[in-house]
Amino acid sequence: MSCTSISAISVSPVKSPPSSAFHSTSKSRLVRCSVGGTVADPKAVSVAEPLLLKALRGEDVERPPVWLMRQAGRYMKSYQIICEKYPSFRERSENVDLVVEISLQPWHVFKPDGVILFSDILTPLSGMNIPFDIVKGKGPVIFDPIHTDSDVEQVREFDPKESVPYVGKALTILREEVNNEAAVLGFVGAPFTLASYVVEGGSSKHFSKIKRLAFSQPKVLHALLQKFTTSMAKYIQYQADNGAQAVQLFDSWATELSPVDFEEFSLPYLKQIVDTVKLTHPDLPLILYASGSGGLLERLALTGVDVVSLDWTVDMAEGRRRLGSDIAVQGNVDPGALFGSKEFITNRINDTVKKAGRGKHILNLGHGIKVGTPEENVAHFFEVAKGIRY
Repeated sequence: MSCTSISAISVSPVKSPPSSAFHSTSKSRLVRCSVGGTVADPKAVSVAEPLLLKALRGEDVERPPVWLMRQAGRYMKSYQIICEKYPSFRERSENVDLVVEISLQPWHVFKPDGVILFSDILTPLSGMNIPFDIVKGKGPVIFDPIHTDSDVEQVREFDPKESVPYVGKALTILREEVNNEAAVLGFVGAPFTLASYVVEGGSSKHFSKIKRLAFSQPKVLHALLQKFTTSMAKYIQYQADNGAQAVQLFDSWATELSPVDFEEFSLPYLKQIVDTVKLTHPDLPLILYASGSGGLLERLALTGVDVVSLDWTVDMAEGRRRLGSDIAVQGNVDPGALFGSKEFITNRINDTVKKAGRGKHILNLGHGIKVGTPEENVAHFFEVAKGIRY
């Protein structure tokens, strides 16, 4: 991809109600890329504090900050080139230089307001005595799935400084590179989702193994969940100490639980993580994402997180009403929309921002970017998003 700097003014009036009126305008130096679209000049002047953090606190901001889940990798040609040279996902995600390079690829091209660490929620497992790998075309593979009390006893609590020093080093470098022009984001897996992987032995369609454990031997599962809870709280603190300015918790599989089971096997552990982290890092924003969470939104808010990330199956306006005004929201454009026309993408962005209203909103997708998404459409997404004005 080649890019050339140009001066440009983009004006796209948008109809919206007076209560949440905004319009799309931008007057700045842009970069036009060979794949199409324009993005902000990478040499933008550094700001005192990232827009994303200001928005989360409810400060008056001129537009919603924007970043995309899974924005590092998958759809980018530059990432695919690295994959050809380093085919092992674990090698790519456990080498400081590669982690930094991959994390910064979308930053250099699109200038998102959040730069997320390139890693995986399963990265801590090796340090917890749970051998695993991520196999191309198959996904995560847990070599010794956990099913019994004795299996849980073999699980060690996680010491991130000892087990994943490359994460801390990469975050420190990212903070230096991004220089507060965007927020550096860390992330961890939530206890129930991590437990799902290690009990099922990998990804699952029916979650029958972990549900069998939950409903027939709940004490065993609770013991495992507690170890993940203690470990992930430490991991968040470690990421924050090394440069992460916000951390997202992924509880992707918690929505496989009924509400009553979520209240037993996920909610208390999420709340414990939040409470523990807030004792040492009271100002660290915590974001919670659970795919397919429409039936659990009010319960997600009970965890005490600062932001709930909505998937695209929830209407943004309804999600706002259900969560209340005290909590920030993230999302929730359908990732599939990025396969549409530029006009379609623009309309979806404007609809989402209008429904979210002014303030305490991070514009994002409702899930990660899909493989095969055209880079020029991602460029257009960021151009439109960063041109919005409340």
